[in-house]
Amino acid sequence: MKLTVWGAAQQVTGSMHLLETDNYSILIDCGLDYERDTWQEENEQFPFNPSDIDLVILTHAHIDHSGNLPTLIRFGFEGQILCTPPTADLAELLLLDSVNIFLNKQRRRRKGKRGTESGPKPLYLQKHVMETVDRFVTIAFNKEFRINGEISLKFIPVGHLLGAAAVVLTVEEHSIQKTIAFSGDIGRMNYPVLKDPEILPQVDYLVCESTYGGRLHQSKQSIDELLAETIEETCIKSPGRLIIPAFSIGRTQALVYSLNKLFSKGLVPRVKVFVDSPLASYATDIFRKHHHLLNDEAQEFYRKSGDEFEFENLDYVEDMNASKAISNYFEPCIIISSAGMLEGGRIQDHLYYNISNYYCTILFIGYCAKGTLGHRLLRGDPIITLRHRELSVFATIKQTDLFSGHGDHKDLLNFVKQQDQNKLRKVFLVHGESNSLQALHEALNNENYNVEIAKKGFCYQLD
Repeated sequence: MKLTVWGAAQQVTGSMHLLETDNYSILIDCGLDYERDTWQEENEQFPFNPSDIDLVILTHAHIDHSGNLPTLIRFGFEGQILCTPPTADLAELLLLDSVNIFLNKQRRRRKGKRGTESGPKPLYLQKHVMETVDRFVTIAFNKEFRINGEISLKFIPVGHLLGAAAVVLTVEEHSIQKTIAFSGDIGRMNYPVLKDPEILPQVDYLVCESTYGGRLHQSKQSIDELLAETIEETCIKSPGRLIIPAFSIGRTQALVYSLNKLFSKGLVPRVKVFVDSPLASYATDIFRKHHHLLNDEAQEFYRKSGDEFEFENLDYVEDMNASKAISNYFEPCIIISSAGMLEGGRIQDHLYYNISNYYCTILFIGYCAKGTLGHRLLRGDPIITLRHRELSVFATIKQTDLFSGHGDHKDLLNFVKQQDQNKLRKVFLVHGESNSLQALHEALNNENYNVEIAKKGFCYQLD
């Protein structure tokens, strides 16, 4: 049995791991790698022949894990894609949204070149996404599924996102049974809406993410305390606007549920809430569809108070005219909109009209990569350029990681420590920046685990 890490090796995006036996090849995740300027060319150049892959297993729907599946199919992959039911539904949404992003970028390039063709064509089109969706075969959590006579798998819930799973594969090779687990992205304990990560069965090998290696989440305040304090300061004591850039799938649902709890308990007066993202609206319907997979607190809230994602004074805004009309709403309000890093999406409209408003607070609840507009605001730039205009930043800028769906250093360490170090033969660390990988590597070494930071393209023989 051989393992080759082809993506998210000593970086975060582009998860793609190849597991090979004597006569079968399995690709675990096929995510977009967008950490280079030449990201489109990089994603079209697979380091193997896609037609040689027998099966793909998808840990969860996020684009850095699923986003290159249509390209894989474009270049010849003909097999099935195994995932959980919510992952199939959410991946379809996110992949179709990626097509729109590709096409919008192409339109902007053409407009800049006076209508001439320029730059690469979209990585894939809607027809390729629908071909991908047709390949999905869904498997419930904790149900053993036999792939063939020698290989079986089980999906173990890990939080992070609705449907997200660790993949546990049992392989019989030359009359010897081996087990290997791929963590996918590991969630947090007590996260809104989602269940806590479950304990993995004992395995021989573990491929583990390390996004938050060496970092701990904020702990001075709870989510409820943070939201109550921010709403009080922005919308109650002054007639202001609270704008929250949020990813449409996962973060928005956690945020809406948290606001619902606050208002239901009377911890803050009710104010108008706009969720300005059609994608978030569609995703919320998927959360409702798979309601039985939400955590116990959310289930209990539903029994006592009704729909977690619906409450008085909440509007899901889908029509663009209705979105523009929000600028004419002069009462205090909360606006939740995508994209989370302010790079495109309807959030830019709200930013344009409010960034110079002294009574506005912009609360970032997610990571903002270097070079993005969100990152420039967080580092304190006094002036930003939007729609070819320079705008002074008078709004209050705040950030919290309490809504991060990733487990922190302690969570990652505990996840691995559930394994007996005398039975776990090796841990391969992936999906992390250099300092995060090193920090988790050192911590696991101190716990006497055999651990290695995976190298891209290096073939590991798993005896």
